[in-house]
Amino acid sequence: MKSSAQAGRAAFEELFRDTRADLLAYILRRSPNAEEAADVLAETYYVAWRKLDRIPNDDRARLWLFGVARNLLRKGVRRRHYADKLVERLAAELRTAPPADSRDHDRLADVRRALAGLAAPDREIVTLTAWEGLTPSQISIVMGMSANVVRVRLHRARKRLKRELETPAPTSLPAEQLALGRDG
Repeated sequence: MKSSAQAGRAAFEELFRDTRADLLAYILRRSPNAEEAADVLAETYYVAWRKLDRIPNDDRARLWLFGVARNLLRKGVRRRHYADKLVERLAAELRTAPPADSRDHDRLADVRRALAGLAAPDREIVTLTAWEGLTPSQISIVMGMSANVVRVRLHRARKRLKRELETPAPTSLPAEQLALGRDG
């Protein structure tokens, strides 16, 4: 005698066997590429597995799957549309942005040099604070350390950065020292 879980698995496997070729063909004809079609197919069967008890037990099961796939394809079209609009907006903003001042470039090089001098965890704390806008409590969750340790390390790292930025840059630094994340 089959358990409920075994019966559900058997029903799903039969549904998959009976519908996968037709469903894949349907999705492929409507997808921009094979990778997206594979994602939609997988997500369709994931929805089917989660809602197995709601799928009709007759020929309408195939139609139900087509409906799920159709909805997922429509969501993908909307997602691509919004992504395209975002890219267009960002490109327009970049075209109208004022050119970078050479002093900004020099200052950025100084900041990179100073950051490169920090230990990797301290650099991560500083950049999570400055670039991502995270609080010490949030950083403690991201990095798996206490908020107090984050606060102390942030305070010390800021002091060191300030000293480094007040010190004139050496005339030449190897490029690998300027790149972030290269040291341990």
